[in-house]
Amino acid sequence: MGGIKVHRLPGISREEVVLPEKTLKLLERNVSGFIKQREALRKLGMPIKKGLLFYGPPGTGKTHTIRYLASSLRDHTTLLITSEQVGLLSEYFQLSRFMQPSVVVIEDVDLIARSREAQTGSCGESLINRLLNEMDGLRQDCKVLFVLTTNRPAQLEEALASRPGRVDQAIEFPLPDPEGRRKLVRLYARGMQVGAEILERVVERTERASAAFIKELMRRSAQYQIESGDMAGLSDENVDAAMQEMLFDGGSLNQKLLGGAEECGFH
Repeated sequence: MGGIKVHRLPGISREEVVLPEKTLKLLERNVSGFIKQREALRKLGMPIKKGLLFYGPPGTGKTHTIRYLASSLRDHTTLLITSEQVGLLSEYFQLSRFMQPSVVVIEDVDLIARSREAQTGSCGESLINRLLNEMDGLRQDCKVLFVLTTNRPAQLEEALASRPGRVDQAIEFPLPDPEGRRKLVRLYARGMQVGAEILERVVERTERASAAFIKELMRRSAQYQIESGDMAGLSDENVDAAMQEMLFDGGSLNQKLLGGAEECGFH
């Protein structure tokens, strides 16, 4: 069982969070907007703890967005609970009360709160009950924001995912659309010059690819570019070489690990 560790997270700016506008608006209303109105809600006698569920395919920015929230909510203490630390649930929830306002993040919550029908033993059900009891045990006037993440929302226990007061808002993190992919290429190309034609070709060839895939594609393209000795601008040849290595040379497992899709390829 892992212990509690203190981390210094890197700052992430709003511009580095590339999500559809609809997703961003929903996120900001339910996080920063809710926090701004929290005191007024408390005076009305309404609950001021809140639960959010981030769901979507791997590599679509759920963890990245949590890091952004942690760096932007500077007056909040962020507590991250991973599957290795589920044995310390009670201690984390106690900390969340002592250090409020706080954000409690449970990543891959389906590993803890899988549907009871999918459980094969009493240990898994015990973890679900423990999590639900801890969430319900917090007072309604606690300044605690829960953020749960999952790649498999269909496997979540209904008692967690379908009850307001535990999860009040689900937010989908979809695969990036063409405009999102343009922004991601520009963001992760960093200091490399990317011509308009090259940019559009990358956008076209990364349909149904995750943000994580595009980030790694830009890094490998940069490596090929550096090896070529030509830093005038990103070349189509080096993007092709990086794409070939990521999608084909490593086989289907490598493609899955990198968050690619079978539809990605050369056109």
